Amino acid sequence: MSLCTLCPRACGADRDVSRGFCGAARNPNVARAALHFWEEPFISGTRGSGTIFFCGCNLDCVFCQNRAINHTRIGPELDAGALALVMLSLQAKGAHNVNLVSPAPFVPMLREAIPRARGMGLRIPVVYNTNAYEKAEAVGSLSGLIDVYLPDLKYVSSPIAAKYSGAADYFAFASRAVDEMVAQCGMLELNAEGMAVKGVVLRHLVLPGSVDETRRVVDYVADHFPPDIAFSLMGQYVPNGRELPAPLDRRLLRREYDRAVNYALQRGLNRVLIQKLSSASLDFTPEFDGSSA
Repeated sequence: MSLCTLCPRACGADRDVSRGFCGAARNPNVARAALHFWEEPFISGTRGSGTIFFCGCNLDCVFCQNRAINHTRIGPELDAGALALVMLSLQAKGAHNVNLVSPAPFVPMLREAIPRARGMGLRIPVVYNTNAYEKAEAVGSLSGLIDVYLPDLKYVSSPIAAKYSGAADYFAFASRAVDEMVAQCGMLELNAEGMAVKGVVLRHLVLPGSVDETRRVVDYVADHFPPDIAFSLMGQYVPNGRELPAPLDRRLLRREYDRAVNYALQRGLNRVLIQKLSSASLDFTPEFDGSSA
């Protein structure tokens, strides 16, 4: 893979011999593949989401809870055939879906792995769990392969995106990428069990001291999408153990989260997922050791 320009960084790395900003090789290192019970209820269900955590990320969020894997390589490097077998193994364990976490650096390989898995008997939905800092054309190349898109919409403001994630152009790319996801899969659809089978779920993490930024995100969502867009308003922020600048060095306050929720409801969004603040714990971050469980 010479001169990689897959994501907005367009860093030009030859990932066969070197590493670009995301740290990824041509094929993904899988830090963990296991049933995961801490996603939204319609993703995790009762049997768990078959979550595959890829190493490598094109953002550098100072508050990231997955820092152990976002720019390092842990676990086996899998080609398309091996990844297809992991997907089938998770299905055999009873997973409601295959949940691809941080998949953006590996879009070309996923275009091969997903059809291969389906040809071998994969029947459960494929979830694309992304920070949304992607090129719309890369997302477009996945049309027909992804059932449920689970993108973050972190920021609207360039200064905050630059300060917290090192990507001043985050919203310019993420908004177009999310538009492509909605064009492909539409609004969230649930089956008789209440599990997601198709559609888009926007996620936004409310950060300490940043309710004004959350309002900007909510305004964009309310103005740009139908009111029944599924919008997961996350209150699970917890300092990640690094030395962080204020106000990221503290937990989210109840009054901050309540203000965010109330604003989303006032703006007319009618599928807002509200989170218990008890979910703000590092205990819900899995151990990344390359294992499959």
